Amino acid sequence: MAINEISVNELTSLVENGSLVVDVREPDEYESGHIPGAILVPLSTVLENSGEFLSEDTVYVVCRSGGRSMQACELLHDNGIVNVVNVAGGTMGWIGLGNEIVTGEHPS
Repeated sequence: MAINEISVNELTSLVENGSLVVDVREPDEYESGHIPGAILVPLSTVLENSGEFLSEDTVYVVCRSGGRSMQACELLHDNGIVNVVNVAGGTMGWIGLGNEIVTGEHPS
């Protein structure tokens, strides 16, 4: 089964409209700068925190560049959560577009 994927450019308007973004990087990476509104669920804890991904709407999964977020999407798909979309380019791509980031341990 192929995992759906979008670019960080496509994510920009989705974030502006309040879409759910889950960041699967480690806490120190997240705290140093993340997409506004993104919640933290480190990759190693994705399955035990799968409830964070349960939504009637699409959940956008992000990491540094797209590798760990793809792994998270695959894990979730394998466990029946199919409303997740990988963000290709990740947080680095987001920053590369000149988009705002937030620091600290809170989503915004």
